[in-house]
This record gives sequence, structure tokens and C-alpha cells, in this order.
Amino acid sequence: MLVYASLSPFEGWQEQGLEFLEVLASPIGQTYTAFDAVTNCLAYLPLGMLLALTSRTYVAGWRSLLITVLVAMSLSLMLEYLQMYLPSRISSNADVLTNTLGALMGGVLVLAIAPMQWFAKATQWRIDLFQRGHGVDFGLALLMLWMFAQINPTLPMLGNVFITEAAHRIFVTMPEAPFNLWESVAVALNLLMIGLLLQTLLRVRRDAAIALMIVLCVVALVKFGAAALLLKSWALMLWLNSEAMLGIVLGVLALWAMHSLHRVALLWVTATAALVYLMLALWVLDSGTPSAAMRLYHWRYGHLLNYNGMSQIVSGVFPLLLIAYLWRTSRRRTE
Repeated sequence: MLVYASLSPFEGWQEQGLEFLEVLASPIGQTYTAFDAVTNCLAYLPLGMLLALTSRTYVAGWRSLLITVLVAMSLSLMLEYLQMYLPSRISSNADVLTNTLGALMGGVLVLAIAPMQWFAKATQWRIDLFQRGHGVDFGLALLMLWMFAQINPTLPMLGNVFITEAAHRIFVTMPEAPFNLWESVAVALNLLMIGLLLQTLLRVRRDAAIALMIVLCVVALVKFGAAALLLKSWALMLWLNSEAMLGIVLGVLALWAMHSLHRVALLWVTATAALVYLMLALWVLDSGTPSAAMRLYHWRYGHLLNYNGMSQIVSGVFPLLLIAYLWRTSRRRTE
């Protein structure tokens, strides 16, 4: 995600006559805003936490923090170097500084909370709640990746078709958009994939219903907050349309009908749902473009276009990653 946000749109590569050492030695803060600094720090803070959590299993204390800072700074330097060849991007030493600072903050946060008793209890709770094995970590990461894309307020609830301003204008007489049943089918398949994924992750399958409800509530709440913060006032609730509501009902009914499936059959059904969803998204539904949804925003920052682009990519890649996870899970069960 950091590579995508730093190098998109990945076109127009050319030599611009810049020297990287000159960029690093230039005065810090030129054409730089507080918003840029905060965004860069927050973007690299999760990376710093993940690097610190990983490195502390091999080395302890300040050495894990040093590894975290060096890896994050190296990544930032590499991306800033590549930005010199993109006319639409600006390479900046301030970015390197704030990115490294964000990773440092994440590493310090990990060092502060890792020895605490509540962190150990939370870790034990996670071990007791979910299946064991490295594949489960990949499945949980998939769930978080899916949630990241779904909180985008310009996507319908559990949908993958960007909402555009041309189809929804308040106080303007326009022909009503026809109901699209295929969008409801896509929403139902999306819900089915997440519900079945949770059943493969949890140690007790009946807990999947509660877990799914929590996941959907979190997505809906964050989505509403993002819409209230970023979208124009008349577009606040466009993400909860009739297609999404029907799809959620269909998805819940399908999950209820499959709650007693054997785990092997569950893997096959989930893989089939992911494959059908991918075919539907690629060849039946017109998902539009991330730039088309930008007209719904009242906040004019380029970061939002990057986020829309990442949401589109994640929505398309998620079914493939899910199939890979299911294949790995099925192989582990047969060994």
C-alpha cells in the first residue's frame, strides 16, 4: 500500500535532471504542509509496529527498534528516489524524515505495550479464539485488507461499484437509475466470502455469526464517519442503497443455509463464491473509475484518489488471495 500511494499512477517515467543527493540536502519544508507531515507519520506508523513486532522475536530492546527504523528509512529513501522519475510526484527529504519518524513512533509504541500484562492476555485470547497455524495469520490479514477497502464511503456497503455524482444529485430532476440485481448478487457473494472466511478462521464455528456482526458494524460505523468527514452533505448515505440491502439479506440467508457444512465442503464453497464474485466484478459489473468518485468529496487532497485506487485494487485482488489462502488451508489439512 505504501508503494502504491508513493508511486501511483506508475506512468510517465522519465529523467528530470535531478540528483538524489541534492534532494536530500535541500532545505527541509519547502512546499510542505502540516497535513503532509501528519499523513506521512500515520502512514508509516503501522509499518513501524509490524516491523518492531517481527524483529523483537529475534532481537530484544533497542536493537529491534534500530532494525525497524533502518528498514523503514530504507524503504522511504527508495520510494523517494523513484519519485524523481515521475513528473506527477515530488521527491522530498521531508517525506523521508516524517516517514522515518512515523515508523519510529510505531516501534516505540510496540516496545511500550509489549511487556504489559493486558497485551499478553490479548495475545492469549487471540490464540484461544482462532485456529492455530501460520495460515490463520494470513486469513486474518485478508480480513483486515477487506475491511480497509470496504470503509471507502464512495463504495456501496459490501459493493464494488463506485458511486458517481452524475447518478445522484439532490434537487435536480434526473431519470431514476434502474435497480441492478447483479450488484445485489455481488454484495451477497461479498458477505458470503467474509462469513465463510470467518468460519475457517475461528476455532468454534458458531462464533462466526457474532464475529460477522461485529465486522459489519465496525465497517458501517467507520464508513459513516468517513462519509461525514469526506463527502458532500447530500452524499452522506449513498453507500447504503437498495442493492446493498437486498444483497445483505441474500448473503445472510446463504450463510444460514451453509452453517452446517463440513469444513472441507466449506472451503470449496468459499472458493467458488470468490471465483464467481471475481467473474462478476470483471465481466458483468461496471465498477467505474476511482477518479469518477472524486466528485463526491468536498476534501480536495490527492491522497483520496490514491485511496480510491487502492480500494479498487484490493476489491479485485481479495478474491484471488482468498482462493490462495483456501488452497493452502486445504493442503495443510491433507498433510
